[in-house]
Amino acid sequence: MKKSLISLAVAATMGVAAFSASAEDMYRGAWYAVPGVSYLNTDSDLDADNGAGGFISIGKELSESWDIQARLGHNRADEDTNIAGVGGRYKQTTLGLDALYMFSRDKFRPFLLAGLGVARNNVDYSNFAQLNDRSKTSWLANVGLGAQYLFNDTFGLQADLRHQWTRSDAKAPGTSFDADGTLGNTLLSLGGVFRFGAPAAAPVVAAAEPIPEPAPYVAPAPTPAPEPVPAPAPVATPEPCEPKFETITLSATKLFAFDKFKLNGDAVVVLDDVVAKLKDHPEFDVVLVIGHTDLIGSEKYNQKLSEQRANIVRDHLILHGIDANRLRAVGKGESQPVVECKGVKGKALIECLEPNRRVVIEGQRLHAVNECK
Repeated sequence: MKKSLISLAVAATMGVAAFSASAEDMYRGAWYAVPGVSYLNTDSDLDADNGAGGFISIGKELSESWDIQARLGHNRADEDTNIAGVGGRYKQTTLGLDALYMFSRDKFRPFLLAGLGVARNNVDYSNFAQLNDRSKTSWLANVGLGAQYLFNDTFGLQADLRHQWTRSDAKAPGTSFDADGTLGNTLLSLGGVFRFGAPAAAPVVAAAEPIPEPAPYVAPAPTPAPEPVPAPAPVATPEPCEPKFETITLSATKLFAFDKFKLNGDAVVVLDDVVAKLKDHPEFDVVLVIGHTDLIGSEKYNQKLSEQRANIVRDHLILHGIDANRLRAVGKGESQPVVECKGVKGKALIECLEPNRRVVIEGQRLHAVNECK
């Protein structure tokens, strides 16, 4: 076997584990496809040159730290027996399932992988009777390391180096050729990452136009009565009643699953109270629905998520009888935190930052009014 490549893989694995970022960032739960090409370094027992091939993987982001990929691959290499008159090729087809431990969910995502599957090894060396079309289907095991780099939400690159173990039954008695047993091939793969299962982006909602301050109320001056009738005492003018509308802050935990923007079952009860308050206060011409997130994940992603959450709450209010012209949905992303949680990591960080994940309902008036509800 090619021990130098195996040593390189082990050293690189240790380097990734030591220097990669921890898996505290946001994941999207996306599905993705990775078609690509591979370079094959064959086991020395096969007496074959290095070869090449291709593969396609289907992957799924399972959690903050784990992905899973199903992979179908095919590689081939020319024989290198140094026996006069011998030609032909070694071919390998594999189907496996790999578990990937992701060190980060940022744009650069290093990972370790391990997997199991099945493989078909075919040794077909011409002019060599014992090695004509010698095929064996066997188990497959592999380990490796690699990395993804995402250019945007839908496209990136993936590279990995893996060592595969399978079995073969190719043997030529009377010669030094003996590939009857466990084979160890090393593959270097490069492919494109096409993500198609991430949450769809919601349209960006512009912030509401600045609302003019209401004109101050000026009480009319009393009109003097004609002489000689004494002027009546001025009647006290009641101060304008300022309607009260409390700002309502809703915890995102009660409305959405973590890192999601679709309303959960508990959200209906919470939003019914908001609908009732808005119906009790029609004097508020504009009602802002403001989405906020925590700082986990990229700033761009959090801005989009806050807009999606504000929009779906606005849509729910409209569906339950609130005039759409009164409602404005705005996303603030991670820009207005309530808590900071410095030095906290992992799941404790998610719990600590819960107050930052919220939706705020805020009423505003375009015109002054003289009566309150």
